[in-house]
Amino acid sequence: MTTPPKVRTTRNGPVILDDISKQIVEQLQTDGRKPYAAIGKAVGLSEAAVRQRVQRLLDSGVMQIVAVTDPLTLGFPRQAMIGIKCEGDLEAVADELSSIEEVDYVVLTAGSVDIMVEVVCEGDRHLLEILGKIRAIPAVRATETFVYLKLHKQTYSWGTR
Repeated sequence: MTTPPKVRTTRNGPVILDDISKQIVEQLQTDGRKPYAAIGKAVGLSEAAVRQRVQRLLDSGVMQIVAVTDPLTLGFPRQAMIGIKCEGDLEAVADELSSIEEVDYVVLTAGSVDIMVEVVCEGDRHLLEILGKIRAIPAVRATETFVYLKLHKQTYSWGTR
């Protein structure tokens, strides 16, 4: 019988992963469809034990298993990061921004802007429409758009450092 994974939420800190759980995450970051039996062989656990650990990692919110698409190949050639200066309740503005379909990333920031959003668009005209939606939010005071010219690096492997 294998011991349960040492994944726990602390009151004052992040979820703590043991080395086996970190290895499982690394295996799934390499190939999110990798069979549990193959992961088990790589980390020294049974398929059932890996399945249980993966489910706990998913349930605790430590990770998600998702398909990452390439916007260019799907007809979305324009991507941009938009910095937004606001006044008032930033959480409320972030909620409103999150409801815009084309916005796929929203983060509250410290610095010259209050919120950054990432958008994926069909083109410049579509980007202009989205900017209109953002600027129509009453608490938005200014925007600054950073259009992506070329994606040089995109990884999601920070999870187990």
